[in-house]
Amino acid sequence: MKDREAQQRAEDWKPEDDAATGVPRTAAGPKEYEPREGAGTMEKISVDSANEHFAPLIAGEPPATDLLTAKAPVSNAPSGTQPVELEPARRPTATPQRTLYMIGNAHLDPVWLWPWQEGYQEARATFWSAIQRMDEYDDFVFTCDQIVLLSWVEESDPELFARIQDRVAEGRWVNVGGWWVEPDNNLPMGESFVRQGLYGQRYLISRFGKPATVGMNVDPFGHNAMIPQILRGQGMDSYTFLRPGPHESDLTSTLFWWESPDGSRVLAYRIPFEYGSPPGAVDYQTEKAIGSLDRSMGDAMVFYGVGNHGGGPTIANIESIHRYDRMGTFGRLTMSSPRTYFDEILARGDAFLDGLPVRRSDLQMHARGCYSAHSGIKAWQRRAQFAVLNAERWAAVVAVTDGIDYPRDELETAWKQVLFNQFHDVLPGSAIEPSYEDARDQLGEAVAISKRIITRAHNTIARQVDVPREDGTQPVLVFNPHPWPVSTDVVFQYGSQRTGVHVVDENGGEVVFQNTQSTATTSDVSRGAVVFRAEVPALGYRLYRLRSGHGSGAGTSLEVSERVLENEHVRIELDQRTGWISSYLVKATGVDLMAGVDGEQHTQITDDPTDTWGHRVVSYAWPSAPMALRRIVVRETGPLRSRVRIEREWHASTLIEELVLDHDSPVLRVNVTLDWREHAHLLKLRFPTVLQEPTATYEIPFGHLERHVNGSEQPAQSWVDLTGRIGGEPAGLTVVATNKHAYDTSGGDEPSIGITAVRSPVYSWHDPRLLDPDGIYSFQDQGIQNFSYELVPHAGDWRAADPVRRALLLGNPVRAMQESFHDGVLPPVHSFASDGGGSVMVTALKGTEDACDAPGGADVVVRAIETRGEPGRSRIELPMLGRTIEEDFGASQLRTFVVPSDASEPIREVDLIERPL
Repeated sequence: MKDREAQQRAEDWKPEDDAATGVPRTAAGPKEYEPREGAGTMEKISVDSANEHFAPLIAGEPPATDLLTAKAPVSNAPSGTQPVELEPARRPTATPQRTLYMIGNAHLDPVWLWPWQEGYQEARATFWSAIQRMDEYDDFVFTCDQIVLLSWVEESDPELFARIQDRVAEGRWVNVGGWWVEPDNNLPMGESFVRQGLYGQRYLISRFGKPATVGMNVDPFGHNAMIPQILRGQGMDSYTFLRPGPHESDLTSTLFWWESPDGSRVLAYRIPFEYGSPPGAVDYQTEKAIGSLDRSMGDAMVFYGVGNHGGGPTIANIESIHRYDRMGTFGRLTMSSPRTYFDEILARGDAFLDGLPVRRSDLQMHARGCYSAHSGIKAWQRRAQFAVLNAERWAAVVAVTDGIDYPRDELETAWKQVLFNQFHDVLPGSAIEPSYEDARDQLGEAVAISKRIITRAHNTIARQVDVPREDGTQPVLVFNPHPWPVSTDVVFQYGSQRTGVHVVDENGGEVVFQNTQSTATTSDVSRGAVVFRAEVPALGYRLYRLRSGHGSGAGTSLEVSERVLENEHVRIELDQRTGWISSYLVKATGVDLMAGVDGEQHTQITDDPTDTWGHRVVSYAWPSAPMALRRIVVRETGPLRSRVRIEREWHASTLIEELVLDHDSPVLRVNVTLDWREHAHLLKLRFPTVLQEPTATYEIPFGHLERHVNGSEQPAQSWVDLTGRIGGEPAGLTVVATNKHAYDTSGGDEPSIGITAVRSPVYSWHDPRLLDPDGIYSFQDQGIQNFSYELVPHAGDWRAADPVRRALLLGNPVRAMQESFHDGVLPPVHSFASDGGGSVMVTALKGTEDACDAPGGADVVVRAIETRGEPGRSRIELPMLGRTIEEDFGASQLRTFVVPSDASEPIREVDLIERPL
């Protein structure tokens, strides 16, 4: 209905209204209907004159005029010449008994085939269009997600933003989603999903007085299994999504319960067919949606409105909804919102709700190539996430201990740059090439902000550490950002030491060290580099010193050659033909994980004609060619570690893997330098084993999930595990990697874990378009990239290898800084916070989002997750506050606490947007 008069006419309709026309007579008098402009010509028909003409027929009297020249009323039809505004009437009795909730929206990719600046303008244009439709149609309702779009409009068009606020208060503009953007839902770290809602929901509360209660991610390509718990923690009880479609997964239901491993549930709805529509009539959209529905569910949501580049619902969309509702074609059609639909479903009661299917897994997957496309954005994102999390921790420490103002605004700026570039066409690598210049700059800003905060905090702490003078030495403070103690190798570049150095701890005791190659290539013999073993307490620091001379050294059992790397824990043999491992013997168990495996499997190059997204790909575990071995070189030997360099080449590309084995660990670390020069090819790094009947476990955000060993391409956070048996003994191998997220686990005679190290499709190339053989295109991932991985053997339980914490240390190492001599009140070794290194792990330690009277203007927020999938108990010690958190955690449970600086105030639990539970 276009105005309140039309609404009133609908409400005034009575059976005694003229049956010949089906149109009520109103107090407004005769109404003439004009055809839509451009729809052809039609004589104007007066409703009253039509009534007068047909009244004698109804009464059984002969007509007063010639029937051959009479004008009949226009019937209702989906198209053709007809009045624009036929009066509403009762639907036909034959109308299907269902209600379709027509969800007007405008999916807007702020970045995709256009830069973010274009998305910025389009948000304003689209939102004005939605407001204008509300002015024209009293029953029109608009659904909006992606909070960044609202923030753009607020800063660029205050008049429009005020109109939106009015419509939100009226209930016709409905904000859903609650997240800053629609991110990729597999690649970001768990904390990033928390922050999407932290900043999104708090924005909605501050500007509109209420948060979103419905989660919505209509366009991402898959959804990790921990999302229901995150949504519930952010105040949302339901979730709307599109992908994977019915043809892409085993999910058969449109409406179902989605349950996280901890037991948290949301009511989930898979959008049938599409999230948007063409600008004309909605009949095609509605027909396809009904055809895709689970037929047992009855009422349903149908999404309409021009999308991707924005636009939103059109006049033609809305007019056609009125028309088809009047005709009864599809059932009852009402313009509505997801909240209204879910409320109707919840109102059906327990008997109905208990009968819904329950999904206890992730929702995968649409485009498998996205987890390997554009290595750069994956690496920049992970680096930025670690940087901001570190900055929060250290800023919270010095706020509490030194009263330094918590940099809330700076951290918010950094986080919003990180969150924006998790958008589902940026982080998956599917945007145009220029978009990645912007992404690199924006993520660089986040890292730069974080580094300034970290450097200030470390220097604030360092100047208070008591560092007695010892002539000829250089004090070095090593800072550990992780809330558990770490034992790790630290590489430190030094100067002014012509005779070399050795390393001692705070008591003068020698630590295991050795010289390594300096980053400086000059004739200055006083510059050099040393690598030493640092044992650093949880979220704390430890003082070391570089002394002149080489020291006495320490003997170890470490042996290295071009054929063997060996210590007291493992013996690793290298095949001189293939350059890969032919034996990985764990001495404690006598199990050899790689006895006689085919080393040519390790590097697998495949011609890859798939598009950027990898549409319709199931697996990249495909027949392949190995890279050619160029040479094996021993780079480094010593008491601390060995380092062997393996060089390979294929056409114009080279791969360098440096195998590093410490003196006291069974874990082999490999640092990779890949110079990739191939077009439309991919490289798999494969790790074959002799495990029998293995099972596979993949890390997901905040958790883990078992998946089939069938060669399918799957996303993972940082590690994948294969566990089986060898010679009847339980055994397993975990592969931990930095910056890589596309894996497979394959069976056969030599079950293996594969990492898709690089793919090089054309930027933003979307099937079914075919590339012109003579065309000029830009291909992804050309040039040098670096990453690392670890091979972690275990005796049959991946939990014993602690891959969650191992991956965080590999990707987020400790920081060493040179210090001077001075008195101080702080000891040489100190911890500010610790989770004890058990099954419950602290994932965030930060200041509160709301300022308070505490030192530095912030109390401390501590968030922790149970990591092993089994109930556990936390003991989180906070020496910086003199407080301890001891709480029971359910399997995979995420909990958040506010710890006041005032010890007289109790610790309180809050939700994920920091509201009291």
